[in-house]
Amino acid sequence: MKEFINYVLQFGNLNRQQTDFIMSKAKTLELHKDDYFSEAGKTPKYVGFLLEGVVRFCYYNNKGEEITHSFVDENNFVSDQQKFEAQVVASDYVQAVTPCKMLVFSKKSWDEIGNTIVGWDAIITQITKNCLLKAIERRSPLVSEDATTRYLSFIEQFPGLVNRVPLSHVASYLGITQQSLSRIRRNIR
Repeated sequence: MKEFINYVLQFGNLNRQQTDFIMSKAKTLELHKDDYFSEAGKTPKYVGFLLEGVVRFCYYNNKGEEITHSFVDENNFVSDQQKFEAQVVASDYVQAVTPCKMLVFSKKSWDEIGNTIVGWDAIITQITKNCLLKAIERRSPLVSEDATTRYLSFIEQFPGLVNRVPLSHVASYLGITQQSLSRIRRNIR
């Protein structure tokens, strides 16, 4: 739980009473591998903070192929924030790639925090900006680089993740086939 408070305090100042109030609104949620935190076609129930494990954001393209477009690992927020805030149907799936443990906040609890703590909205805005910048930094190279360079960039950005998630998800994220990924991995050893 300390990891969550330390993360939030990077983006603004909160006193002990405020952090205790925030923590009183959190619940712990455990997901098994392959469980969904949020599903396309349903309204997201929670904003989460990942304490242990890895999740992926994915969708199905018009050919019915599953596309992984991002991974989130420990000590990061997990949320389809825009859909959660508006309480509208999500278009992405958020799936546990490994067993996960997270702190979660319901919409009611999240709103209570925002209505009680002065400056909370500014903190969340900074966290959201940070998450978006990270996502852009991770995705931008995938457009212009060749497959080997994309894989090497993936390893650099997510050290150790390649050993924790199925290679099929990594290949999907990189926009290549699993066979191509296997060939690349063989060639760089």
